[in-house]
Amino acid sequence: MDIATRIVDIIFPIFVIVALGFYCGNRFNPDMRVANNLNMDIFVPALIFSVLVGQSVDVRDYLTLITAGIIVVIGSGLLIWPICRATGIQLKTLAPTCMFNNAGNMGLPLIVLTFGEAALPIAMILFLVENTLHFTIGMAWLSNSSHSKWKTVISPIMIATIIAIIIGMTNYSPPKTLLLPIDMLGQIVIPLMLFSLGVRLSSVNLKTLPFGLLGGFACPLTGLILVIIILPFVDLSPTEMGTLILFGTLPPAIMNYMFAERYNQEPDKVASIVIIGNGISFITIPLILLYVLPNFA
Repeated sequence: MDIATRIVDIIFPIFVIVALGFYCGNRFNPDMRVANNLNMDIFVPALIFSVLVGQSVDVRDYLTLITAGIIVVIGSGLLIWPICRATGIQLKTLAPTCMFNNAGNMGLPLIVLTFGEAALPIAMILFLVENTLHFTIGMAWLSNSSHSKWKTVISPIMIATIIAIIIGMTNYSPPKTLLLPIDMLGQIVIPLMLFSLGVRLSSVNLKTLPFGLLGGFACPLTGLILVIIILPFVDLSPTEMGTLILFGTLPPAIMNYMFAERYNQEPDKVASIVIIGNGISFITIPLILLYVLPNFA
């Protein structure tokens, strides 16, 4: 019962905020573009900076975790390739939804609620791995525009990440007066991400249900397979191992739909994968937590 209670404690706040966003999306149809842009350009960079600098995170201490995260992301795309070949599904449609998971909207709050605030740097490291690969390899794969690739490099998230990594490696501690407003801005990220996720889920059309089911189940399954394969070969702490398992089984990122829509890569099919995959996660994540909590938390 204790594990069941902890699972409810972890999932309930996530579900409530997503459900509220879903309700508001249906009831008021809010335009979240401005809020999402502010989140990506101001609040997320602030969170990255405040966590990496405020907690004196040196990325060199997480090289094994970073390597494991890269293997999970890239490997998921390789695992899905034979399915695309066998079914005739476009690789650019299905593979990114399996590779790039919801490490922001779902992953950050899930990991923090599971392992506590002390796990936030670990969650942030994996979020940065997924986000960096998505905005570099993922965007370059879908777009042939060199302008888009350059725009990614100079994005606020990448700039904040690079500055924070450099400061973390020098062991310099900025004044608390400077960090406090940045930290306050960063605290907006998680609830706004969850609310935005709910709003986005309310507006996606479920025309391609079978395709959505395939991708929705393939995303956590490919990630879990990769994690099972690599865990015996990496030296990670129990918290890092548990976090990596949760990371590998997260649903597809909402950003997959935004990129598919932007680059006209079968957005209806990608939207179906995203909404169904995130819906399925409210069943799969509690099952994963049944294993993670007693063994790693």
